[in-house]
Amino acid sequence: MSVLMISILLALAGAIIFSLIGLVSGTDETAIMVPFTLLVILLGAPPEAVFSFFMAAVLAKHLTHAIPTALMGIPGDTTAVPLIDHASSLRRLGVPHVALRKMLSGGLIGAFIALPTAVLFGQFLGQFADFFKSASGLIFTLAAILIAYFSKGKWVSVLMIIPFAFFIKSIDTFSFSVVEKHLSTSFFLGIAIGPMLSDILFSLSPSARKALVRSKAKEYHLAPETKSWKGYFPNPFRVLTGRQTAHTAATSFVSSLTFAFSPVGMTSLMGEIVGSRNKGVYKKASSSLASMNGVTESTYIAEAIIPLLAFGIPLSPVALGPASPLFNAPPVFTSEPVNNLHNMLTPWEFFLYGLIGLVIAALIAYPFAMNYARKATVFVMKNISQEAIVGMFIGLACLLAFHEAQLVGVILTLTMAAVGGLMNRVLGVSSGVQFMIFYGSTYMMSKLLGA
Repeated sequence: MSVLMISILLALAGAIIFSLIGLVSGTDETAIMVPFTLLVILLGAPPEAVFSFFMAAVLAKHLTHAIPTALMGIPGDTTAVPLIDHASSLRRLGVPHVALRKMLSGGLIGAFIALPTAVLFGQFLGQFADFFKSASGLIFTLAAILIAYFSKGKWVSVLMIIPFAFFIKSIDTFSFSVVEKHLSTSFFLGIAIGPMLSDILFSLSPSARKALVRSKAKEYHLAPETKSWKGYFPNPFRVLTGRQTAHTAATSFVSSLTFAFSPVGMTSLMGEIVGSRNKGVYKKASSSLASMNGVTESTYIAEAIIPLLAFGIPLSPVALGPASPLFNAPPVFTSEPVNNLHNMLTPWEFFLYGLIGLVIAALIAYPFAMNYARKATVFVMKNISQEAIVGMFIGLACLLAFHEAQLVGVILTLTMAAVGGLMNRVLGVSSGVQFMIFYGSTYMMSKLLGA
């Protein structure tokens, strides 16, 4: 089977799987993207097909995450959190379907602006690749400090950098003495599923369980479905006004260039800027939602492509989280030395196979969400157990860890998940900070301890 056909089939699989996952509220991008992407890589998919799968998954997930966000007021994932206030404003006005349509159309436009922008900017930055590669340890350390300071944990995140780096290096040294190789997959799988595992640990602890107990079940009120277009595939440029399209295009373009910043932070910032230029609750909320969901798409796509194309090492929050298998999936991909999609794909191939993923995801996720949002939401709320979804991802992570280092890999993954998850939930040390510390831990410990 040709590489092109495999890429199309995997993009199709990614679009379908993540369109459905996006309906499940509260799913963390890193926890769900990392195991599936790793699975595709380790099963032997060509590099081009891996990239198409990832691009399709990103777009599909961030389109359908708009459904629980707009219709129920529950963030579909972490990047949807900043959209909640504006979505709630439109729900109070009785037009949640308008919020959903604006979000979906903005996300679609943002994705197709981000792809060529990221490829061109990545080519430009590639001129400085040697510097970034030689200074990667120092860059990771400085980036960990910067991201930690601006995270929700702030000073405690900064203070935990050295202890957490020491912890990582210690268990890395011990695992090396057992399996005689340095593990990578097990570490970032543990960090990825940490928040999920911490909720399970809370439920098993009599003292911590009270934080999870609810006196009654939550109630959700869904508006009836309304359709204002003909055919199956609505035109996003007709869903948005000309002004909203211009704002979405501008914010998506700018956020595509800021690949080192947090996607959540850029989403919030761009939403505030667009909101300040619109008067009235309806115009402000609908315009902000279109732009913000465009930014969630553009930041994720650009933050994966730019460091991958330019440097081959993960130098963005997305590259350190959901896209990390594209950089490190030993023995297939590694970043030290650089042997990943950076070496294996040309800029033209990044664009072509990225476009294949985006087009297929757009053809599946966009009309599905626009036409069947309410029915899909009702089905998920009534029939899909979120606990089962959590268990599935933890099980998949353990499977991949076992593939890397058998029982040692599983124990290491669960240890990292327990420590990292509690640091995340209790102290506010985000997964992005933890990933950055992981990549900089060798440099930090060698400079501090000579280890």
